Amino acid sequence: MGAVRDYRVVDRTAAALGCSCRAEEPLAPRTTFQIGGPADRLITVETSAQLEGLLPVLAEEDIPVLLLGRGSNLLVGDRGFRGAALCLAGQFRQVALLPDGVTLRAGAGASLASACAFAREKALTGLEFAWGIPGSVGGAVYMNAGAYGGEIKDVAVRVLHVDRKGVPGEYTGAELAFSYRRSPYTGSGKAITFAEFRLSPGDPEAVAGRMEELMARRKAKQPYDMPSAGSVFKRPAVGYAAALIDQCGLKGRSVGGAQVSEKHGGFIVNTGGATCRDVLALMELIQDTVRRQTGTELEPEVRVTGEG
Repeated sequence: MGAVRDYRVVDRTAAALGCSCRAEEPLAPRTTFQIGGPADRLITVETSAQLEGLLPVLAEEDIPVLLLGRGSNLLVGDRGFRGAALCLAGQFRQVALLPDGVTLRAGAGASLASACAFAREKALTGLEFAWGIPGSVGGAVYMNAGAYGGEIKDVAVRVLHVDRKGVPGEYTGAELAFSYRRSPYTGSGKAITFAEFRLSPGDPEAVAGRMEELMARRKAKQPYDMPSAGSVFKRPAVGYAAALIDQCGLKGRSVGGAQVSEKHGGFIVNTGGATCRDVLALMELIQDTVRRQTGTELEPEVRVTGEG
């Protein structure tokens, strides 16, 4: 078990800032995997001022921080997270159109689906690829989410953040050095607060049609009706993780309640009661089998945090 930390200063700060703060709050319901133990604290942050006031205190008190969006690329340990999980709500879930008429500004806590739907309503094209990715805007920027030939890097023009000292900042242009499933925020400790996506005027029916087409493709190929964290492994240098997993005969393989999806080999699904330990054991089995049979190393895409 991790060290026992004193949260009295954090609790007082959260209360003074007007943040909801709950102790020993289960994280499983807040992840798409539906797996994970409690966080020492779950703090709901609704404004930039609250975040700027809270982060430096957490840093001073040496409290680990987990930024929670939609929990869609996250596997939390069975014993939970020994730190503060921050849930971005309020202004961080808002989506708006900037005065230029083509730039969409979304809070990091907004669902990617809400940003896509907003773009559709405004007859803007460029975000269709993201329709159906079950994550938050902040999480999508953090990992440069992509699908069907599009990535966040194609549309992101400005991203705002707050560092662990509570100092706000932003990245624009060349500072947004995105790469495959990485961004300048990956491992930086900075909390993404808002992202701006520059889109293009489009035909409303064409935008809606493309979104419907991609959603139909997702539902046909992916286990949309079961708890998962999306693609478990990154695309290798050659080929695709799902194809290699299929080739190795691993579809349907299970460890406890965790199973390689029979519908899509790149997904691990929670068939009911799966633990973090089950998923990690199955991931290791997949990696060992694929390495042995094909010589390819599969690198996890899902983010693992907390205590096992």
